[in-house]
Amino acid sequence: MSRVSVVIPMFNEARHIGRTLLAAQKAANAAGIDCELIVVDNGSSDDGPQIARAFGAQVLLMPGLLIGALRNRGASVASGEWLAFIDADIEMPEEWLSQLFALETHAQGDIFGLDLHTPAAAPWYASAWQRRMLRPTNHATRTVDWLPSANLLMRKRWFDDVGGFNETLRTGEDKEYTLRLSKQGARLLSVNKSIALHWGYEMNWREWMGKELWRQSSHLQLLRTHGASLRLLRFPLLSLLVWVLDFLAILALLVGFAQLAGIMLVLTLLPSLVLSVRQSIKHRNVRLTLQLWGLHWLRLHLASAAFILSLCHWNARRPARG
Repeated sequence: MSRVSVVIPMFNEARHIGRTLLAAQKAANAAGIDCELIVVDNGSSDDGPQIARAFGAQVLLMPGLLIGALRNRGASVASGEWLAFIDADIEMPEEWLSQLFALETHAQGDIFGLDLHTPAAAPWYASAWQRRMLRPTNHATRTVDWLPSANLLMRKRWFDDVGGFNETLRTGEDKEYTLRLSKQGARLLSVNKSIALHWGYEMNWREWMGKELWRQSSHLQLLRTHGASLRLLRFPLLSLLVWVLDFLAILALLVGFAQLAGIMLVLTLLPSLVLSVRQSIKHRNVRLTLQLWGLHWLRLHLASAAFILSLCHWNARRPARG
């Protein structure tokens, strides 16, 4: 029987890890495949490691490592023909593995990831932010250049051939890794025939903004690793443009040019509007468009702040939790 090794990085996820492990095991049972559960703990102070062991997982205690290193340590002890990376707060659907194995059997892809959504209890901003990545159900699969690592599935030979995750990146290690896979000829497939649930949604605005500031702190490292390409430069430059327009609006207001200040402020709203329409038009939901407009406006300001802080060698302090 084939085996899938499921690698889960974790930090203080006692609330979610049991659900995550149980769902992964159920998916393996439904697919008729042996399942090896590997939890790589980053120094949790809660009962997460004990709960993981109770669910039959092998727990590796690896405090102080970045997220890429945690995933690599888990992969290094994996014995399965298949390798899956999922975050500790992700509930995979029961048909997860059987569905993706079928796609690989029919040569539709090599590296797979399911779309994510939040549970019904999530606040509107967490739900809207996750929903922006969802596609209509009539587009069940889509070939992409990179995949997020909230859930990734591949044959282990791809991991061995391409090498592991970059262990120096605080965040963005999933994009860097899957871009490398794509360059090596792997076909990356985003699938939404079934949806995985993200239980680690942001509970309040402070948490949402903190996570976005942390996520955006990877842009400078990605540019240093992959070089200055339009793909990697366009969002940091767009966010910096918004900050410049903000500054010009304030300056115009201080010197008495209120009309010019108003024009500048309107211009600061346009990039976030374009981004929100681009991501929500497929849903045909005006309310979602307006929600994403405000969230993208905030995100652009946080991204420029994170980029400038990175230039000043500031590190966003956040444990690698998966």
